[in-house]
Amino acid sequence: MGHKVHPKIHRMNILFPWASRWVSKGNYAKYVEQDTKLRAYVMDKFKDAHVDSIFVERNAKNTTVTIFAAKPGIIIGRGGQGLEDLKKAIERKFLNMAQKVKLNIQELRAPSLSAEVVAQSICKDLENRIPFRRVMKQNIERTMKAGAQGIKIVMAGRLNGVEIARREKLSSGKVPLITFRSNVDYIQRVARTIYGAIGVKVWIYLGESFVRVDKLSEARETTQNKKEGTPNAR
Repeated sequence: MGHKVHPKIHRMNILFPWASRWVSKGNYAKYVEQDTKLRAYVMDKFKDAHVDSIFVERNAKNTTVTIFAAKPGIIIGRGGQGLEDLKKAIERKFLNMAQKVKLNIQELRAPSLSAEVVAQSICKDLENRIPFRRVMKQNIERTMKAGAQGIKIVMAGRLNGVEIARREKLSSGKVPLITFRSNVDYIQRVARTIYGAIGVKVWIYLGESFVRVDKLSEARETTQNKKEGTPNAR
């Protein structure tokens, strides 16, 4: 019998880093709850920005939140007003004014290669009553053109509003889930349609990687190289 495990957790700390980076003595449960609610708040508030991932770092005095989004301008707002409002909301709602928040907004290089962004796009199309098979084919074609080596999409529910729920799968290329060095991006989302909930799962295979895939470190290195005026070695 096969044993199914989350593709990203399966490679955590081998290929992928932790999204929350802090050390706590006695406040572990509190910090985990704050991080979970913070991510849910940002993802819900900025749906149109296509947020890919949110990294949270803490020290004794400050909390640094780094958001990777396909459309960062929606989060930043006109004149940076959106950034200030988000900063105040996080400090007030989740940190209880105990720490200062520093926000970093990074633009996602290739949105079509992000399982999170693809799943959000699929859910939006399903909620707009676009036929599910057309949605699957369009997203698969777009992702493969962007340079992915494989993609798999699975949907389950009352597809196209039929009476009986079913499960449909469509894939292209290869998606190896066993090898640790396989860089597989995975996400599970739910589309809330007028007929009920439709589950959406997306796997995107980006090739083999022999080094850790750390978007946060890469973004910092790119920023530092720009400040120093040197080309990025990567």
